[in-house]
Amino acid sequence: MKRLHVHVGVDNLDASIAFYSTLFGTEPSVTKDDYAKWMLDDPRVNFAISAGNHARTGVEHLGIQAENADELAAIYGQLEKAGRPVLEEGETTCCYARSEKSWVSDPDGVVWETFLTHGEATHYGSGPSAAQVAALDDAGAKPGTAGCGCCA
Repeated sequence: MKRLHVHVGVDNLDASIAFYSTLFGTEPSVTKDDYAKWMLDDPRVNFAISAGNHARTGVEHLGIQAENADELAAIYGQLEKAGRPVLEEGETTCCYARSEKSWVSDPDGVVWETFLTHGEATHYGSGPSAAQVAALDDAGAKPGTAGCGCCA
């Protein structure tokens, strides 16, 4: 079963962890010096926050997290049918996790990632920035990589 992903950039990580822990009624499942994540079942969402250089303040991007390769392939098929340029990042490390991902932006520039997580990582990682994904042209030109696509 797929899970909605929401990534928010925050100014004060500790204050935001306290707020969201109270809102969700549980502590984060992952906490780092610059990042926290809640894997919630009700509602079914992967909610992450980042501070510092990883994200601008506010909703950074949205996503759909697959639980297996078949779900990821189905989501990717839907991305292709949407008629927007897709950036296939493939295997990557981002947000302290090893994942396979692709990126797309909607007609108004809202960035979406689709991904399947394979395990944890000891470092934050890197990839295309949300702004770079939003700037993909209709020919699907791939941007350079700078910062973290899941948060930069």
